Amino acid sequence: MFVSHKGILLATVMLAATSTPDRSAAQDFAEGETISLQRAIQLALANSQIILAAEEGLNIAGHQVREAWADVFPEVSVNVSYARNIKVQQGFLPARLLDPTAPEGAVTAVRFGSDNTWNAALTFDQPLFDFDLFIGVGAASRFRGLAAEQLRGTTQQVVTTVRQVYLNALLATEDLRLTENSLARTRATLRETEALNRAGLASSYDVLRLEVQVANLEPNVRRARNSVAARKRSLLIEMGFEPTVEFELEGRLNEVDISGVGESDAANALLLAVSVLPLEAELQVDELYGIALGRRSDVLQGRLTIDLQQTRLRAEKAEYFPTLSLFSTYTVTAQEDRNPNFFGNSVTAASAGIRVSVPVFQGFRRDARVQQSAATVRQNEAQLQRLRREVEGDLRAILDNLEESKLRIESQRRAVAQAERGFEIASAEYREGLGSQLQITDAENALRESEFNHAQAVFDYLMARIQLDTALGTVPVAAGELAVRVRDRGES
Repeated sequence: MFVSHKGILLATVMLAATSTPDRSAAQDFAEGETISLQRAIQLALANSQIILAAEEGLNIAGHQVREAWADVFPEVSVNVSYARNIKVQQGFLPARLLDPTAPEGAVTAVRFGSDNTWNAALTFDQPLFDFDLFIGVGAASRFRGLAAEQLRGTTQQVVTTVRQVYLNALLATEDLRLTENSLARTRATLRETEALNRAGLASSYDVLRLEVQVANLEPNVRRARNSVAARKRSLLIEMGFEPTVEFELEGRLNEVDISGVGESDAANALLLAVSVLPLEAELQVDELYGIALGRRSDVLQGRLTIDLQQTRLRAEKAEYFPTLSLFSTYTVTAQEDRNPNFFGNSVTAASAGIRVSVPVFQGFRRDARVQQSAATVRQNEAQLQRLRREVEGDLRAILDNLEESKLRIESQRRAVAQAERGFEIASAEYREGLGSQLQITDAENALRESEFNHAQAVFDYLMARIQLDTALGTVPVAAGELAVRVRDRGES
């Protein structure tokens, strides 16, 4: 059942700041274990250092919100000090202040202070009106929302990368299998040709050609094995493991039937279900475009960035407003000579008042910052507009690739059947002396090429579906969400 993309947009915006991947504990797997694509994604969600870094970014943003709120609350501080005057300060006063009989113009040294001095002060400062503070709180909250969306986007990127690397490893495995099969068929033909040569029914040149072909295929097998190992190492890194663990892949591209999971065995059905997430086939490009604008993380991040920049613009404009704050101070001062007696001889004082600060002129600094923030908003709006156009272009290109790869799968499946039949006919004719060794070689090459082209077509289709999920922003961000989607597809 199709759901309005407006409802999807609302749900996505609500989930953007709350949904986090399932990382309750790091997960591991046994040496030599066969790992499905679903299992690989679950391991990546639990162990990826990239996701961990994004989670810490969200954690930092949360504490920045608390820090912003701290400026709104009153600030209370207590300061206590003690000073021992090694030599008490002295000053000069007219002598007649102390002795009326002193000569005119005479001065006398007077001691100011005592040997010991104590000071204690309790201060209280509460902002009553500071427009910049309240905007700063809003900016911090918006920054946290942006960090939450960045975490969701990072998680989707990790899941997408795991799916792509896994399929690349499967394609390399398929190439290895086909190359090994080709080598086995060529060796079998070589043995038959050697037997025919001994019977005088085949020339030594035929044997030599097959020996050369075997020699050419053997290093290809080695290269294919190295390619499989390299792609497995890449997959291990994406899953958060050292690239030395041995494991096997589940599923085979040549056995995947894209017409439905019911046509494949359990392993390939799971591979298809995880690679091709549910999507209403009747949706048109305009409807898909609406879904993409409501779900794609880069689009949502662009909107949140503009919102954040607009908040910062308001904060810069708030610098023009006056600030109002309430303050209060209570002090205790004590002085004493000789041996100290803590606050033994003290006096107290208290004051309270209202402070108003009116910004008058700051050398055009505020106006320059306002203009910079306004230009940043316009810059981000232009980038978002371009991104929206790119989204529509991506969708149309991906849909074209999907249709082309589906048609290619069907044609290549027929080509494989025809190539298999052609190899059987060429082999039978060669054994009966009716065909040439060159026909065998051509038939074998045609069979290997058609089988790989079929696997490549399936690979291209699955990769296009992964790209479509990415373009729409429908990539799962939690293991539980992935399991639900796979179950829903299996039941549909």
